[in-house]
Order: sequence, then C-alpha cells, then structure tokens
Amino acid sequence: MKIISWNVNGLRSVLRKESLQEVITSKEYEAILLQEIKIDKLDEELNEIGYFRFIMPAVSKKGYSGVLTLSKKAPLNIIYGIGDKKFDDEGRILTLEFEDYFLMNAYFPNSRRDLSRLDYKMEFNYKVLDFMERLRRIKPVIIGGDFNVAHTALDIARPNQNEESAGFTGKERSFINLMIEKRYLDTFRLFNKNSGNYTWWTYIYKSARQNNIGWRLDYFFVSGELKNKVTSAGIIKEKDGSDHVPVYVEIN
Repeated sequence: MKIISWNVNGLRSVLRKESLQEVITSKEYEAILLQEIKIDKLDEELNEIGYFRFIMPAVSKKGYSGVLTLSKKAPLNIIYGIGDKKFDDEGRILTLEFEDYFLMNAYFPNSRRDLSRLDYKMEFNYKVLDFMERLRRIKPVIIGGDFNVAHTALDIARPNQNEESAGFTGKERSFINLMIEKRYLDTFRLFNKNSGNYTWWTYIYKSARQNNIGWRLDYFFVSGELKNKVTSAGIIKEKDGSDHVPVYVEIN
C-alpha cells in the first residue's frame, strides 16, 4: 500500500499541470492526501478519476487552507476535523477509518513570520496529538501532511540563520520530539538519515529551489505498531507545480 501526500498550494492551479494529473492517473497510490487546496467544493476535473473523494474545506475564510483525500477504497467512516470548531473551521484535519488503520490528512498551521500564530499552532498540535492517541486505542494511525516545522538541523538548509524563526522554533520542534517519545515514527528517517532532503523552498528567492536552500516540512508518521510494516518512504523531488514537493510512504 503506497500513500502520497502533497501540499499543492492551490488545487485549481496544480490540476492544470501534468504533475498532479500523473499522480492521479498512475493509480500507483492507494490514497492521495492533498493540503492547502484553497477551494470549498470539487471541480469537474475530479469527477471520474477512479478514487473516492473527501474534502474538508476551510469555512472561516474563502480560498484558504483545506484538505482533500482521494482513496481507492471506500472507508468505513469519515471523521471531519478533531471536534473543535476553533480549528476545524480552517479545514485542517480529515481522517478516514479503514479496517486495519486510521489515515489522517493534516495541514498544520503556519506560526507566521512574527510568530503571532505560534500559540494557536501549539494548541492545535496538542489537540491533534490527543485526537491521535484516542484513535490509536482502537487501531494504528497513519498521518501525512504539511506539519509546517523542520524537526532538526538536518531538515533545514540554514539552521543557524533560522534559529527561532517560524517553523524552526524550539516549541514547534519539541512537539515533534513529543510525538517520537509517544512512539510515532518519522517514516522518512527510518530510511534516510542525511541532510539536504527538503520538501519546501520559498518562492521569494527564485534560486532557492535551484540551490536546494529548503526545509523539510512534509512528513508521514505512523504509530509504533506499524514500524515493521513500513517498507519505504521518501520525497518525490522531481514533481513541480507547488512550492512543496510530495512525500510518500509504502506499508506492507
């Protein structure tokens, strides 16, 4: 079972490009998790693609946030949000329940350059973790998406220059530590311990992607019960169409 996650930074614009079309038409993926779709309803292009489609849009602000999950299999249950209107109105978490696992599509908040949303983000983080722990008592959890944080210095091109910057604050990074302490596994790091592997590059500087001055913000975590089931995980660096590239996990 192979699952892909991609922050598309606007679904409509990416649908016009070949990269996402290739992902969908390849039928290679059991599920496709898309974040920051910025729409509140699905366009006709997605009507006949061979996947069940589930959308969690942002209702607090048009053209903002939102997640979309495409699944080959019909889920047993669909859980929209985490049960807290303050966060669910931004369309950030969508969970599908299958026979053997829960699959979560997640778009974590950006703490903003001035850190004005750091407290909001941290509250969201801990509520999501609590939600995951409740699901985990029932069956294992797979969560993929844009976590909007570079976990360690290996996950950011210029760690010293970005110390305590949004997405690299001690608070945000400590949350990933907490997840790992609770036996959630960063699947990419099961197979790759090297630096220089990024999933996001700023649009501000055109040369950022060309020179690989990036951040690893996109992850797949699995609850520890699935450790021996994960057979591969990685970053699909050649995909374009967004300021992010997709990440994937393969589970036996």
